[in-house]
Amino acid sequence: MYRILLVEDDFALAEAMKKQIESWGNSVELVKEFNDVMKSFLDYQPQLVLLDIMLPFYNGYHWCSEIRKVSTVPVVFISSASDNMNIVMAINMGGDDFIAKPVDPMVLTAKVQAVLRRTYELADSAPFMEFHGAVLNLNDGSVEYEGKRIELTKNEFRILQTLLENKGKIVSRDLLMTKLWQDDCYVEENTLTVNVARLRKKLDEEGLTEVITTKPGSGYIIE
Repeated sequence: MYRILLVEDDFALAEAMKKQIESWGNSVELVKEFNDVMKSFLDYQPQLVLLDIMLPFYNGYHWCSEIRKVSTVPVVFISSASDNMNIVMAINMGGDDFIAKPVDPMVLTAKVQAVLRRTYELADSAPFMEFHGAVLNLNDGSVEYEGKRIELTKNEFRILQTLLENKGKIVSRDLLMTKLWQDDCYVEENTLTVNVARLRKKLDEEGLTEVITTKPGSGYIIE
């Protein structure tokens, strides 16, 4: 199941699209506050954004630009202005695809599934993982958030990667200990606690607060 954020001010169309997409087993969140689309984006942490171009307050190009400052999540534009100029502009602004209005349910299904498949199913080894508007770079073990770079130690990186690989699930201390013990260096339980505390502090200092939740007696979770 994928989380999809739908930014469409034609509420009848939005509800119809939501129903169609959810029939495939996905989850859809409709934006209600068009003056602050980023709040909905950061709160919901979608894996795909369907974004109308003509919106109240600011257009879809503006919001795509704002999303691209913090995320590489795929964005599919929706518009009745489906001439080549708008399609080219949508792609140049960071969009991944374009759906013309009136929205054909079959086209909607095909395009959304294709983008999700390209992004997630065919990119299991993607060099980044997204969380709370931030990106963990798997190549160098750093975190990018709002234009800032957060350097992690090897153990901090392994902890964060493991929690993100199990996002929404409680990760036991034993599993994290195993991840930290990959290089034949014995890790005491207190060392895990210290590393988690340091990781939290680094994220907190850059505005990424309450990312890691402790589940007493069980482990840790990122939701």
